[in-house]
Amino acid sequence: MTEQTLTRARAGDQTAFRDLTDPYRRELQLHIYRIVGSPQDAEDLLQETLLAAWRGLDRFEGRASLRAWLYRIATNRSLDALRASRRRPEDLQRMTEMPEPTRYGEAIWLEPFPDVLIEGVPDQAPGPDARYEAKEAVALAFIVGLQHLPPQQRAVLVLRDVLGFRAAEVAEMLDSTQPAVNSLLRRAREGLEARLPARGRERAPLPNSKLERDIVGRFADAIQTGDIDAVVALLTDDAWLTMPPEPYEYQGGATIGAFLRDRTARRGAPLLVPTRANTQPAFGCYFPSPQTDIARPYALLVLTLEGGRISAITWFGGSGFFPHFGLPRILR
Repeated sequence: MTEQTLTRARAGDQTAFRDLTDPYRRELQLHIYRIVGSPQDAEDLLQETLLAAWRGLDRFEGRASLRAWLYRIATNRSLDALRASRRRPEDLQRMTEMPEPTRYGEAIWLEPFPDVLIEGVPDQAPGPDARYEAKEAVALAFIVGLQHLPPQQRAVLVLRDVLGFRAAEVAEMLDSTQPAVNSLLRRAREGLEARLPARGRERAPLPNSKLERDIVGRFADAIQTGDIDAVVALLTDDAWLTMPPEPYEYQGGATIGAFLRDRTARRGAPLLVPTRANTQPAFGCYFPSPQTDIARPYALLVLTLEGGRISAITWFGGSGFFPHFGLPRILR
């Protein structure tokens, strides 16, 4: 940032303002997503953040960096949105005619995040206090864990442990104190660690590696041909199938297989279109419409890989987020 560009932006030069803020747009959008759990909400709140920054540029004193100032606005806009949100777990309309799950989990509002937006995030080195790698901090297990935390804890953990801002910086962002921030962070770490996969598990194959392509290809072939036994053979013994925001959770090959057989019996075998979400392989899922040559979108499936097997299938029902992934609205 140059003083000359800042001066021009304060004088109403929108091009100068874009020059100041464009380098941070994608990382701010990802930051907001981590807090609110929805790419569409993140996009809307990013626009609100930039509008607030444009209108309040005269109040930017330069004591902190422009990046930190933008993160302050984005974080507080996100927290305000969560407080004002009318979406509540009790609003869920329970799905009918579902196989009995292993358990009913806590309902959370969560949507997948397109990898195409992650690829646009610059390689911004996190601060020295960061505890999580950038890829780890956008994986579904991490995002799910965040959504179970209270909003203030969620924001503090992301700012401190993902982005590496110092406690004093976070306290200023949230109009709080360092002891309060440290207390929130301690509780957030305890809550998140309790939900993350156990340490020492096999790492996922590298993205687009031969091993990943082999597993994902075998999964797609099995699903599209209705070969549920082949799907089950790809799963780890303790694999989970979940479907946020619905509370149904299925664990183990037998239970997941029963769920997939039930879906296949009711709707037939789907067609899959590959994509990527939260740095993980994913598929847009389409079911053919009876007596037509059209297949309509139904869900997005995101796979979590462990070594050479699948440890989780996350089933996101609906198609409202398909455009974010460049997925077609229908298949012919």
